[in-house]
Amino acid sequence: MLKGVMTVGSWTMASRILGFLRDMLIASFVGTGPVADAFFVANRLPNLFRRLFGEGAFNAAFVPEFTGLLATDGHGHAAKFAQEAFGVMVFWLGLLTILGEVFMPQLLHAIAPGFARDPAKFELAITLSRITFPYLFLICLTALVSGVLNGLDRFAAAAAAPVLYNAFSIGAMVLLAPHVATVGHALAWGVSLSGIAQLALLIWAMHRAGMPLTLPVPRFTPQMRALLKRMAPGLVGAGVTQLNLALDTVIGSLLPAGAVSLLYYADRVNQLPLGVIGVAVGTALLPMLSRQMRTGDDERAKVTMNRAIELALFLTLPAALALAVSGAPIMYVLFARGAFTLENAISSSESLAAYAFGLPVFVLLKVLTPAFFARGDTSTPVKIGLATVALNIALNFAFMYPLQHIGPALATSVAAYANCAALLIMLVKRGQFGADARLVRRLPRMAVASLLMAVALYVVGNWMHAALFANSALRWGALVVLVSVGLGVYFIACQLLGAFDIRELAAQLRRRAAAKSDPAP
Repeated sequence: MLKGVMTVGSWTMASRILGFLRDMLIASFVGTGPVADAFFVANRLPNLFRRLFGEGAFNAAFVPEFTGLLATDGHGHAAKFAQEAFGVMVFWLGLLTILGEVFMPQLLHAIAPGFARDPAKFELAITLSRITFPYLFLICLTALVSGVLNGLDRFAAAAAAPVLYNAFSIGAMVLLAPHVATVGHALAWGVSLSGIAQLALLIWAMHRAGMPLTLPVPRFTPQMRALLKRMAPGLVGAGVTQLNLALDTVIGSLLPAGAVSLLYYADRVNQLPLGVIGVAVGTALLPMLSRQMRTGDDERAKVTMNRAIELALFLTLPAALALAVSGAPIMYVLFARGAFTLENAISSSESLAAYAFGLPVFVLLKVLTPAFFARGDTSTPVKIGLATVALNIALNFAFMYPLQHIGPALATSVAAYANCAALLIMLVKRGQFGADARLVRRLPRMAVASLLMAVALYVVGNWMHAALFANSALRWGALVVLVSVGLGVYFIACQLLGAFDIRELAAQLRRRAAAKSDPAP
């Protein structure tokens, strides 16, 4: 699992860094104004469907079955299953895309109802959403191909594909913006063009993996009907976090102008550890658990879950506290230029702190839900998910006016805690998970090390306040120093407290290196 996590995590980190460059340019060109709000909604819509249908529901249903067929029936049966799924997905995703283009005004009324108060912004959002919506078709097919590659334990190409999304967005802003109506139009075209590039890359990777995809006539075979049936509850079970984030956009559209953009920038920073750690762990964990479940190795599956939780919390506990304590200088250094002001940075950092509060459980959800999906259980997460969405709606309305742009983020985090607790309790009651001695011993020590790091960041951040908020390149150097101090304190504290053993990691890396240099006969 460590190899898969490191592969996915390294490519995701590259994508997130490029994504920050993209967001810095967006902040500079359009700030938090109406064009930014319209584009962020237009971009949210296909990405919401991607995370629900593609990465969420489809992966939850497809990857365990595909991996199980590989383990028990061989390459041929698994390849046939993938071909059939590809044909069916092309058919219904194409239909969904056409319907979305036709009924885009109605969709926008649902996802951003507050925009209707400003007819110009509402029309702009419709136009941009129609440009970006074909990305749904392209990226969901990309998710299918990614699922096949992940099932084959080939993680690199699928993890590298999002780099193209950010590269095309940057290229569109720089090269296309002078030739279209607004920067938002250029960004929207960049989104759809990146979908073509990502799908092409992964189809090429499939050919390299020895499992080329063709486009068969869609046939709803018994196996395909079973796949779609498993997908239905997975739409909520795997996508509860995304549904809750979409609700943030709905509520944000009802708040004063700029709230959607403030939430977007905060979420983008929060997505760095969430994407690098949560997506990496979840992506590597699902096929591994599926193989262990299919072969009846339940005890090994419990050990795998313990190590996944340990790894996830080892990385996310300090990240959450760091974003909460140092959010203002992070937002200022990354985005404060051009149309993005110091006031915007401070306001967005308040939303970031609320998102960071839920970061550990956002990542844990990526670990816990595969434990259900690997066993073919998509109904339990959907029941818990529906209750969580209802809780999030209630909290959003309770928080939106007293807390303004902080409210939606805080509601999402609190709802995520409830979702995580319910899933964990269910797994324990079923005897499918139990914290082992190593996890129980190390978690409190990680928490203490994280608190020590937070204190160090607070003290150093106050001492370097002038440099961090300087209107010059000096702020970048100051942020590097602040991050370095935080990392150094955390890792030293972990080593001294026994929350982390560098010798154990070194031994694992040596075993990996030895395995590569000594191929099986």
